[in-house]
Amino acid sequence: MQTSEDTVQTGASAPVLSRQLAPDAVPVGEPLAFPVVDSDGMLLFDRGAVVIGAEEHRFLFQHFKPQRGDLSEVPQDGAAAPLSTAKQQADADSLALKDMHLTIGALIGVRSQVGMGAPMHPSRIIGFAPNESLFVTPPLVDGKAMQLAVGENIEIVAIASQAVFRFVCTVDSVCLVPFHYLVLSKPGAVRRLRERKSVRVRANLPLRFGIDANGTGYESLGLVQSVSAMGMSFAAPWTVGEVGKRIRVAFALRSKDLETSIETTAIIRNVQAGSSPGDPITHGIEFEKLDQVEQMALKVYVFDRIDDVIFWTSGPK
Repeated sequence: MQTSEDTVQTGASAPVLSRQLAPDAVPVGEPLAFPVVDSDGMLLFDRGAVVIGAEEHRFLFQHFKPQRGDLSEVPQDGAAAPLSTAKQQADADSLALKDMHLTIGALIGVRSQVGMGAPMHPSRIIGFAPNESLFVTPPLVDGKAMQLAVGENIEIVAIASQAVFRFVCTVDSVCLVPFHYLVLSKPGAVRRLRERKSVRVRANLPLRFGIDANGTGYESLGLVQSVSAMGMSFAAPWTVGEVGKRIRVAFALRSKDLETSIETTAIIRNVQAGSSPGDPITHGIEFEKLDQVEQMALKVYVFDRIDDVIFWTSGPK
């Protein structure tokens, strides 16, 4: 005769279909029966994709937390890794507006000086006054105009063609006619962060890549380590190709509630082997073609993490 206690114990030990994947649940060399996602929902492998070999299988579980993408359970451990808040040392010499060579239409990042650690919000320069005041569009927060008051001090980061600058302005006017725009004071405490072409920030994103630039599928998985508006570096379990090779890449960028999926071709600019046998191979790639939405998503991603800059380069690596 089965007791109620036996019933409870039996029910407690019944197997439950888990979203989290163990290494032996992901086969090597055969099509996957389900899509594989990371703990934050980012796609790692499509249904039907093939994990090529033991190195790629090991890479998958070393750098990600693979889960079944066909189960509706929401992971509880998908919080993004905290970003570093270390700021880069600015140059000592103060500069003027003319030294920055900013242009109308240039994208800038804006945040209030009230509070600490606030993210940058995208805005554009729409004009200059003879007294060096700036006319800019209202910074956008979740698609809505950021509320700034006259007299409020704001911090601005501008990525110009040959340098990255940080400066402060005071909001002189908030204008609603003939459209919504801001008048900012002459920039003060201008600092050139670095005299380089492209700023890069740390990242930790899954990247799918295909070795045939003209193909339609993605053969393998990489881990994005840094991102700029022009390219990125990523690690892979094996060498994807020689310098100059064109590949296909797919990844997604998240900025608050906005997610932008990017699929494009890229050129491998450098390849660096690991320091020890079995270490991942680092690849630097330059994007070939991006539409306006994709370009904006990359710039916003960089602006959101501008305090996490790791280095500047004369080109993507």
